[in-house]
Amino acid sequence: MLTLLLPFLLHMTTAVAATASWSHLQPDFYSETCPEAESTVREVIKEAMIREPRNAASVMRLQFHDCFVNGCDASLLLDDTPNMIGEKLALSNINSLRSFEVIDEAKEALEKKCPETVSCADIVIMAARDAVALSGGPDWEVKLGRKDSLTASQVESDNIMPSPRANASYLINLFDKFNLSVKDLVALSGSHSIGKARCFSVVYRLYNQSGSGRPDPAMEPSFRERLNKLCPRDGDQNVTGDLDSTPTVFDNQYFKDLVLGRGFLNSDQTLYTFAATRKWVVKFSEDEVGFFDAFVEGMLKLGDLRSGRPGEIRSNCRVVNNLPLHPARAMALAY
Repeated sequence: MLTLLLPFLLHMTTAVAATASWSHLQPDFYSETCPEAESTVREVIKEAMIREPRNAASVMRLQFHDCFVNGCDASLLLDDTPNMIGEKLALSNINSLRSFEVIDEAKEALEKKCPETVSCADIVIMAARDAVALSGGPDWEVKLGRKDSLTASQVESDNIMPSPRANASYLINLFDKFNLSVKDLVALSGSHSIGKARCFSVVYRLYNQSGSGRPDPAMEPSFRERLNKLCPRDGDQNVTGDLDSTPTVFDNQYFKDLVLGRGFLNSDQTLYTFAATRKWVVKFSEDEVGFFDAFVEGMLKLGDLRSGRPGEIRSNCRVVNNLPLHPARAMALAY
């Protein structure tokens, strides 16, 4: 879910200074202005999951990829314009993030009920929560009241988001910049309890870990054999594999798999091989309730990340207000 192919640049620490909580965020923010906001979003997510179960994991990932880049402001959802290259084609997102149309569906439903009221940023937060809860995971009260950004930046997304090759030490340092603890890191990595990842993200572990020309020794042999068949050296790297052995159920199986050496991504398995994170992997593998509690705590902290930049309530999540839609998008909405 968190992918970066470029180093974290020193100048990006300016974004870290903006990680304080949104002081006005509160539960039931729309209780008077749009009382059906949360139930509307949940119904859209439920229908999307019936249509394609993978939508749950895909929608949940949007919160991570949005909030880490200049806070939870729906900058991720903006399409490119002649004057702006957005985040959808960033190295961590291209050919990886999906289900943007599900957020569109939720926004369109809300615009019919409460025009120009519910932000796209809040929809992402609600949708992520609902995707987890509807997959068997914890449910929680989200804080709402965010504004949508007026711009996005592919460069900033490239510079911030970590690679599937990242190790635990790197991830600990990255999360610390956002005031997220080691416990938060491991718990939020548990989002990989549901969903899939591409062979692109694992082939180096199978055939050239750390440039050694050999597979990652941390991989359990029978698991590696299965991945060799799924992701041959010269195969289609867009083929997907399950992130854990119960990929449609949000549970603690992800951590049990890590203990057995069956983590799909290097950034997953390294959580068990690295001493500072291993204790949390072991704890969560033995205590699902403890994992759920820690995951909710981490998601609430993640949802508090903000940019402090000017914002608005977009009428369409893909474009800022008063900006014409791309002709192809306008045509799609017309039908």
